[in-house]
Amino acid sequence: MRLAVLCIGGALLAIAAPQASDEGTAPGCPLKLKSAGTCGDGDECPYQVTLPPLTIQLPKQFRLLEKTMRELQSLRETVNQLKRSCMACTSTRQRLDRYLQEGKGETLVQDQPEGAERRGDAPPAGSGMQEMQVKMSRMSNSLKNARGQITLLQGRVEELSVLNMGTVESIVDRKVENITGVINKLSSSCTSLCPQATAPQAANITFAARDCSDYSLLGQRKNGVYKVVPDPQNGIFEVYCEMESYGGGWTVVQQRLNGSVSFNRTWAEYKNGFGDLRGEFWLGNDHIHLLTKTRDVVLRIELEDFQGVREYAKYDEFYVANEFLRYKLSISGYSGTAGNALSYDKHFNHDQKFFSTPDKDNDMYPSGNCGAYYSSGWWFDACMSANLNGKYYHKRYKGVRNGIFWGTWHNMSSEYYPTSYRQAFKTVRMMIRPKNYAP
Repeated sequence: MRLAVLCIGGALLAIAAPQASDEGTAPGCPLKLKSAGTCGDGDECPYQVTLPPLTIQLPKQFRLLEKTMRELQSLRETVNQLKRSCMACTSTRQRLDRYLQEGKGETLVQDQPEGAERRGDAPPAGSGMQEMQVKMSRMSNSLKNARGQITLLQGRVEELSVLNMGTVESIVDRKVENITGVINKLSSSCTSLCPQATAPQAANITFAARDCSDYSLLGQRKNGVYKVVPDPQNGIFEVYCEMESYGGGWTVVQQRLNGSVSFNRTWAEYKNGFGDLRGEFWLGNDHIHLLTKTRDVVLRIELEDFQGVREYAKYDEFYVANEFLRYKLSISGYSGTAGNALSYDKHFNHDQKFFSTPDKDNDMYPSGNCGAYYSSGWWFDACMSANLNGKYYHKRYKGVRNGIFWGTWHNMSSEYYPTSYRQAFKTVRMMIRPKNYAP
């Protein structure tokens, strides 16, 4: 520790001392002192001392120590200059004294034989003495000023001596003690908290499937309820997977089988989902949004009436926005046998329409709420050419067309008059799968 302090002091003194010649310079102690960045005059910047392989971050006061050493060197140079001036002054005074003594002797010798008249014949000696007296007066004043400056400089040096090597030593000792404590703490922590790594248990590994297609790619070929995580930030939920038809990997978002579940529901119920995943259900708008936002998916709609006619409609693009955007529907790319009822014509087009329910009117109909009139939640236009969430009828019916409806079904022309019977559907299913899925 003492050696480190002496190295620090030597490095600091080396900053203020004149630079020696490179020739014959022996390498110093393996210590590096440098500022952590460029510091101008008057700045207080942190210094760091490198004691290989240890680096100590010193306090900002070490910038003051460097300034102090520089001022001390400047004071030393000033004192040496004054000393040299005083020595020159002393030498000059000695020469003056010798000259005066020689001049007086010459005057006395000249005055004895010649008398008083001859005294006026020696003007050079008198003028020389006057000049010497003026010089002595000036030098005396210079000496007085020098004494005053030396006194002030001595006081300054005494003030600067407060930050001495003892203070530096104590600071470094405290820093080293702190570093030692941290190292000991880390060593004990690693000893107690870092046991030898063991192989992970297979039972603790949980596979997070994004949708039913991930299960299908892993070899699952059985229909049923599975857990999916389409977005890890929104948790896990259950879905019904169709694994046995049309290549498998389908995630079912809606299913109608027997009318056991009413679809005349509120906005909150359509948001969260309702029904039984193994029977009739609506998966929930929030869940449908998560399933369609993370992957590009296709939608397949399957319909069957009570006469046993089965048809389907497939859409290559299907997306449902979030609740802030009122679960806006984006759908396109039709193919199939049931007809494109979701984009029937410019007056009845469900693409880019908001979701409405009996208690929340977001449709395009200016004079009322389509959701309340048709007792269901759907992406109504003004009002519809399709509604798969309508009331479940077990046979054909008359009156308001509030049942399950697909406007391009093969016999819809017979329902032109309000008094005509309405088509009823036995089963309906909506299911999605990633567009790039390959069974």
